[in-house]
Amino acid sequence: MPIREPSFTIGIEEEYLLVDKQTRELVSAPPPDLMAKCEAVLPKGEVSPEFLQSQIEIGTPVCNSVSDAGLELRRLRETIAGLAGEYGLAPMAASTHPFAKWSAQQQTDKERYHEIAHDLQVVVRRMIICGMHVHIGIEDDELRIDILNQASYFMPHLLALSTSSPFWQGELTGLHSYRLSVFDELPRTGLPPQFASFSEYERTIEVLVNVKLIEDATKIWWDLRPSHRFPTLEMRITDMCPLLDDALCIAAFFQCICRFLYRLRRDNQRWRHYPAFLINENRWRAQRYGVSEGLVDFGEGTVVPCADLMAELLELLGQDAESLGCVTEIQHVNTLLKRGTSAARQIKCYEAAKARGKNDQDALKAVVDELLEETLAAT
Repeated sequence: MPIREPSFTIGIEEEYLLVDKQTRELVSAPPPDLMAKCEAVLPKGEVSPEFLQSQIEIGTPVCNSVSDAGLELRRLRETIAGLAGEYGLAPMAASTHPFAKWSAQQQTDKERYHEIAHDLQVVVRRMIICGMHVHIGIEDDELRIDILNQASYFMPHLLALSTSSPFWQGELTGLHSYRLSVFDELPRTGLPPQFASFSEYERTIEVLVNVKLIEDATKIWWDLRPSHRFPTLEMRITDMCPLLDDALCIAAFFQCICRFLYRLRRDNQRWRHYPAFLINENRWRAQRYGVSEGLVDFGEGTVVPCADLMAELLELLGQDAESLGCVTEIQHVNTLLKRGTSAARQIKCYEAAKARGKNDQDALKAVVDELLEETLAAT
């Protein structure tokens, strides 16, 4: 029986770091009424605290298009920036703060977070990292699992475009996404396993639920997962993008990839399968280099520049972008590649400040200034 075409609706979640605009420090204990104000101004579900008090999470409503999601993200960034600004703070849309110390952060007082802190100890206390999550509406359970199995191949491509965490505790790490190194210390992370069916996925999760190691699938933190709360496939691998256009480009790519894989199934075809061992090599290359050194094309058996890979993707996904109304958003990848990811821009900013005679701390503050400017550019 033919599978009904999914809605391919889209929702985007972003996590921000709260920064003191004067000192550029991460604010470990923001004013308690800041979150209360955010929750009073924004509709229920659009803003929430995160594990650490220095973070704040927002989520768009369900949107019919990437352009609609972009309007919602602009509204949310503007609202959070306005309210935080009343306290001399600003949201920063990057995956790590260039010089904040994780040991100085304070946990949010919430039962779920207390349980996570007890279970994961120092591993979760180090989580001063932020990511972007994109939900795509795929209502059929079996189709959602089928696309999960195939879309893993593309996760390194999206990570490479998003990288924004080259610094950690004042050190230039040499990685463009150090966030992923921190996140991978958690259990139940990384690429998802392959499942023969939705029922096999459910049975697998139930093993951990039944022995009371987790209460539900919200504590499964794979790079890509079926959402526990919504009939969506949730992409979680990407860093935060300070520039909103970059975020929307990546979200559009993911939406188009989902539709492309649906079309393959509709036509009794599949994307070629590669072992997780090989995909993880590209995951590492994206984490290490961003878009600067290319990824492996396993079909060709060679490392291919990211610009060439993205050109191929643009061609592959062209009719999906047309159907979904996001041609402009995915074609923005050419601008993204030309000016570099946030990680590359941060490194360039830091090195330029050092070349001007700035000491390490002032050079890092210059990076924060650039990140704040980019985050608020669309507000």
